[in-house]
Amino acid sequence: MKNRKTGDVFVTGRIPEEKVNEIRQAVDIVDVISDYVQLKKQGRNYFGLCPFHGENTPSFSVSPDKQIFHCFGCGAGGNAYNFLMEIEGTTFQEAVVKLAEKTSIELSADLLSSNEEKRPKKDEEQMIEAHELLRKFYHHLLINTKEGQEAYEYLLERGFTKESIEKFGVGWSLPSWDFTVKFLSKRSFDPALMEKAGLLIKREKDGSYLDRFRGRIMFPIQDAKGKTIAFSGRAIGGDEPKYLNSPETSIFNKSSVLYNYHGARAAIRKQQSAILFEGFADVISADRANVDNGIATMGTSLTEQHIQMLRRVTDSITLCFDGDKAGMEAAYRASIMLDKTHLNVKIALVPNKLDPDDYIKNYGAEKFQNDVIGASLTLMAFKFIYHRQGKNLKDEGDRLQYIEVILKEISNLENAFERDYYLRQLADEFSLSLEALQQQQRQIFYSLKKKGKGSDQKTRSMITLAPSTQKRLHPAFHTAEKRLIAYMLKDPELTFKIQELMSGNAFNIDEHQAIITYLLGFYEDGNIPNSSAFIETLSDPKLRRVVSEIEMMPLNDECTEQELNDYVNQVLKHQKMLTIKEKEAEEKAAERQKDYKKAALIAMEILQLRKSL
Repeated sequence: MKNRKTGDVFVTGRIPEEKVNEIRQAVDIVDVISDYVQLKKQGRNYFGLCPFHGENTPSFSVSPDKQIFHCFGCGAGGNAYNFLMEIEGTTFQEAVVKLAEKTSIELSADLLSSNEEKRPKKDEEQMIEAHELLRKFYHHLLINTKEGQEAYEYLLERGFTKESIEKFGVGWSLPSWDFTVKFLSKRSFDPALMEKAGLLIKREKDGSYLDRFRGRIMFPIQDAKGKTIAFSGRAIGGDEPKYLNSPETSIFNKSSVLYNYHGARAAIRKQQSAILFEGFADVISADRANVDNGIATMGTSLTEQHIQMLRRVTDSITLCFDGDKAGMEAAYRASIMLDKTHLNVKIALVPNKLDPDDYIKNYGAEKFQNDVIGASLTLMAFKFIYHRQGKNLKDEGDRLQYIEVILKEISNLENAFERDYYLRQLADEFSLSLEALQQQQRQIFYSLKKKGKGSDQKTRSMITLAPSTQKRLHPAFHTAEKRLIAYMLKDPELTFKIQELMSGNAFNIDEHQAIITYLLGFYEDGNIPNSSAFIETLSDPKLRRVVSEIEMMPLNDECTEQELNDYVNQVLKHQKMLTIKEKEAEEKAAERQKDYKKAALIAMEILQLRKSL
């Protein structure tokens, strides 16, 4: 079993196994996963929404004692390395390097570089490398050269600070047609690939290449890992368009990118809330106003992918969109999407039809914090304002229409207390009878329910919850095998004792037998019980998931002889039941062939097997 060690299975000797183990023991899996999933402690474990499948109630569990995770909904499981490999799509070595950065443990540079040299870089990796290189160069041009001085002074006049320019990596692209082409070509980047990356444009006439971004202030756009994947370039003169953005590429998809998500993640977790803006300029302005948990969509509407990203870090979102009609419409659409996924939604209205950036410039940081963000409305309170748009409430027809729309909105509220609260507010505002409003609201409620609309949210919730809340019923032998493995993972002596009781018989479930085989080798190598370390030796993700699921099972502190024998008997009993079924088939075949003597002998065997049960 020596070849099953971590170094042989995953790393093939690149990173010493001692280092792999040292790093794994130095990090806390709760800290690692908390960068991606909002975890809350319940008992000894932590729970959150699974990042690997959509759900509305937490079925994702993390055990700090065992240093493993498991999702009871989709079955994902493993240790800290496995989590990073699945969530970021990295190799085992890359996961080890990333976790090493969280500790004081150093990995030799020559070891890492030699491995990188051996592995050819994928197109996407080269694209990201080019973007990262240009981000640093553009930033250098802005703050350290005469060519960038005009753009730098322009930013300072617009309210930018040196700190914000540094924090967001703002840069400057030279007003040259082919400087970037030459810059990248000298560093062996293929121009055709750089065109696919959105950095260059190919001329139709002669097939030559030119720079996409020329003479613009450059705002780098990063993915969830903090890697630069695109740019937005702002003109400082009268050039059109005012903003020129990277096209969508294999590394940049607007539907799955949130500006400043990586940079704001720590602040969002700390404040347990995220502020969602419409554009990156608002995010940067808000950050200067000490609102550092801001993120933004990239010129597109909110998507399901965006929502999944947000739910990994918080369950409370405040929308701060432009104060004009278009901004109100966008805020309404986004709030409905967020509310359907049971996130706590608030809306920060920007007065005077301004956008957040202009409001901060005109009124200052403190007023923005207190009168905009601090005065955020609940979703229902926002709907009161939203549905007033374009209506003259002094007009009887408009007023009745408005009241009917609001009653429908109130009818969709799940909480009876909230329905009562807003009905009273509506009654007070228009001097209406509360009883009449309640009666009308009940009619609308039952009408919507009859049509299947009023209970849409509840239905969606039930459908989403099904995978994680419905427990699968397994046969007795299946549960017995899992419990035996759970005890074997805790005690090497018990492992070998169970093997003796099985008398050479294998477990009925192939995955269970494979786990036992690996576990025996793990103990024979002199390892002590450690589920996180054992999972590391399993190259099959299915086996890792099964082990993580078994490790999350509640167990007695000690396994009595009676309990042990009962489990072993259940396993062996199933094997006898399978043998009986096979014998019954043989008996019928003998009877069909009129070999009654053979059939009688088989019947006696079946009888003996049943007695042994």
